[in-house]
Amino acid sequence: MAILEVKNVNKRFGGLQALGDVNLSVEENSVHAIIGPNGAGKSTLLNVLIGKLIPDTGSVMFDGQSVLGRKSYQINQMGISRVFQTPEIFGDLTVLENMMIPIFARRDGAFRMHALQNTFSEKGVVEQAMGMLEDLNMADKRDFHSASMSRGDKRRLEIGMCLAQEPRLLLLDEPTAGMARADTNNTIDLLKQIKEERNITIAIIEHDMHVVFSLAERITVLAQGTPLVEDTPDKIKGHPKVREAYLGESA
Repeated sequence: MAILEVKNVNKRFGGLQALGDVNLSVEENSVHAIIGPNGAGKSTLLNVLIGKLIPDTGSVMFDGQSVLGRKSYQINQMGISRVFQTPEIFGDLTVLENMMIPIFARRDGAFRMHALQNTFSEKGVVEQAMGMLEDLNMADKRDFHSASMSRGDKRRLEIGMCLAQEPRLLLLDEPTAGMARADTNNTIDLLKQIKEERNITIAIIEHDMHVVFSLAERITVLAQGTPLVEDTPDKIKGHPKVREAYLGESA
């Protein structure tokens, strides 16, 4: 059963056709990767999926509800969390304080820093945040300031903050960008753990084929804003249309 459905989505920027008749279905409790060469339309599609861009035509439905035109907090309330290329955490707060933010927001329905400061000592919120850090193997870093951490740890923390929102769909935009291979492998292991332990769907946009083929159960390949092929990883490898899009080789 599809939890996310994109139907006949088109998006132009002036004379540029960024997306052309995109159709995409992401099955519930699956890991679905969206790949393609630079300029294929991946970032535009992600911005449509999170409601940041409204397509010229077409629809995007999450669990039967349209995401189009919704604000960021409304997208979160629907059960969608997202991770962007650059980790979005508060560098001047500790790891524990960062983890408390989504717990507070989920409880109160909004994020207000002045109000959040009063919750840092609340026992229940602290316990929930520590529970998340223990799941991430980051409890020993609770008092670290986030700005001082490695990119891999920042990403792990950000993914944990998304999970604290209790999403049904986790969208990741090149989550391993700029990472050393060891941090990349740790992130792969974390996402595998999340998939195994939580009732969650993952959609990932990624350039690193090691990441894609380690995680994805289904892959959609974009080229020039249009889906070329969608299939299992084994069938995507060596597919003539994929070779042509990436390598310029004739099919």
